[in-house]
Amino acid sequence: MSMTDAILQEFENEAGTTRRVLERVPTDKLAWKPHPKSMSLGVLALHVAASPAVISGWACQDETHFKGDPVPEPVSTAEILAAHDAGVKTVKDSLGGLGDEGLKQMWTAKAGGATLMQMPKAALVRAIVLNHWYHHRGQLSVYLRLLDVPVPSIYGPSADENPFAARA
Repeated sequence: MSMTDAILQEFENEAGTTRRVLERVPTDKLAWKPHPKSMSLGVLALHVAASPAVISGWACQDETHFKGDPVPEPVSTAEILAAHDAGVKTVKDSLGGLGDEGLKQMWTAKAGGATLMQMPKAALVRAIVLNHWYHHRGQLSVYLRLLDVPVPSIYGPSADENPFAARA
């Protein structure tokens, strides 16, 4: 199996899990924050939904220049789910088109003319597309728990779902 195929297989498996978490986000709580310094539920959920597509697009470039763009505030769970669904297709297209040879090329992040980081595109995909995505999905599951929203099973049973329980 190629490196690209392995990454895409992992991404597809995780995308379904992520969608189940995003489906639980209540529209009437999008402005809620667990702490004044935290992202709102809506901003975090949209970040989880949209960031893989944005970041996989960076892997199709040799350099990305960060400008400090404003963070969008979603207005509904439907908007968040639409961003996720569109993003899944974008990631598959971006990474599938890049291929193993493309993943070996270097990527550089810059801001204000300064180099922030440089790494092979494969490391960008692993660390910033996938691991970053999992980190924020975990945060989102904690937000849901704090709001008393049932948390779906992610890698195993949650307090609300047990995919391994005997079914009658």
